[in-house]
Amino acid sequence: MTNQNDTLLQCFEWYLADDGLFWNKVKEETPSFSMSGITEVWLPPAYKGQAGIHDVGYGVYDMYDLGEFNQKGAIRTKYGTRAEYLSALKALHKAGISVIADIVFNHRMGADNTEIAAAIEDDPANRIVDESSPGMIESWTKFTFPNRNGKYSSFTWDHSCFDGTDWDEDGHRSAVYRFINKQWDEEVDTEEGNYDYLMGCDLDMSNPKVISELHEWGRWYYDTVGFDGVRLDALKHIRFTFFESWLQDMNRHAGKCLLAIGEYWNADIRKLLHYLDVNNNCLSLFDVSLHYNLYNAANSGGSYDMGSILNNTLIKERPMNAVTFVDNHDTQPGQALSSFVMSWFKPLAYALILLRAEGLPCVFYGDLYGIPHDHIDPVVGLDKLIRIRKEYAYGPEIDYFDDQNIVGWTRGGDTAFSCSGLAVLMSDSAGGIKKMNVGTQFSGKIFVDALQHQNQEVVIDNDGCGIFSTDGGSVSVWMLKDAAAAIRKNC
Repeated sequence: MTNQNDTLLQCFEWYLADDGLFWNKVKEETPSFSMSGITEVWLPPAYKGQAGIHDVGYGVYDMYDLGEFNQKGAIRTKYGTRAEYLSALKALHKAGISVIADIVFNHRMGADNTEIAAAIEDDPANRIVDESSPGMIESWTKFTFPNRNGKYSSFTWDHSCFDGTDWDEDGHRSAVYRFINKQWDEEVDTEEGNYDYLMGCDLDMSNPKVISELHEWGRWYYDTVGFDGVRLDALKHIRFTFFESWLQDMNRHAGKCLLAIGEYWNADIRKLLHYLDVNNNCLSLFDVSLHYNLYNAANSGGSYDMGSILNNTLIKERPMNAVTFVDNHDTQPGQALSSFVMSWFKPLAYALILLRAEGLPCVFYGDLYGIPHDHIDPVVGLDKLIRIRKEYAYGPEIDYFDDQNIVGWTRGGDTAFSCSGLAVLMSDSAGGIKKMNVGTQFSGKIFVDALQHQNQEVVIDNDGCGIFSTDGGSVSVWMLKDAAAAIRKNC
């Protein structure tokens, strides 16, 4: 479970160096994470991928190999060794930072051997339509992990564990192959007719031995790592009802309620809400709908209706289950879901997710530290916004989403947090002013822009109102003078 004003850091981007030093870097950066206001860190998949030291972690080979066995060309993973991984987690926990483990169940890659199996081709654009008669293929579906030699688990995988795959070695041909006597799992996203199959070897989530193994591995991983929560990959491709029981089992084993965040990649808010309903709201979801609102606003040349930017989003419809984000490793340039929010709009977008009362905001590593691969600089002022959230973004919220371009909100502050309270104003077009109420507790007090885009001072009147301003295509965060001075000093 999260606490008030928690902030999650997605602690990786796609193009991190594959030099094996990342776990050590996480350990070294932990004090700065804590100081800045980061309370949870989402780490990349830690187990061995099919591309060895080059695998970001989503081409899953062996989930029991955390950088301990000489598999796929090396002992370490892209990020380092098992010992370095566990040392980084220990440092994070010592600093009071929760660890969110990335878990990828849907697909497996890099099998050790092939098998001859009967399969049928399905239409890639509509997987409920068969395109061929049954035939034999040579499938890479035999996972025996010979170099691990049964340590931690003797479980091995073969084609009976999977619904299908995408490669026939004998014919050197790629297609969507469904094994005979198998069906794509029901209750998955209806894109492509049935979107159970994504890539690699697709797990058969109706197979009792597969389900049992996923539960066994989850308990082993918790006992080994001691994580505080999970990020669950590719939910739209996995039988919807699986994770409620899996999470219940994990919570029983851990003796506490683990934070669970799912990736269901669809901008249709109705689909996100349906998934939550099916699972009795047992987890949170990334607010993909909001991401695309931010992306569209950034690309609309000032013509986006900023007053509606929160409409049809998870943060609006189901805020207790919303994990808000601006970008991630899949949306960054060059990736399959590339929809990178333009740099000029990033400060506005981060103010929207960091300085409001509801939802758990997730900051992208590539926005905080830059993406050297694409010559992308860190988002200007993002460190300030994270710290403002930690120390000053408290109290009741009043919204002013009453204009096509200039919108804002206020937070009334909380006496438990000294100098807390603020007023945020932003515009995707021309600059301007707006009268907003911060509360009579601030009457006679002076507010200034902590981001230093505006130079004037605002004196709050007897009704608790002030006339606040913002530049065009910009955001200003108005705070008490002393609070703004502290932000400028520490960031």
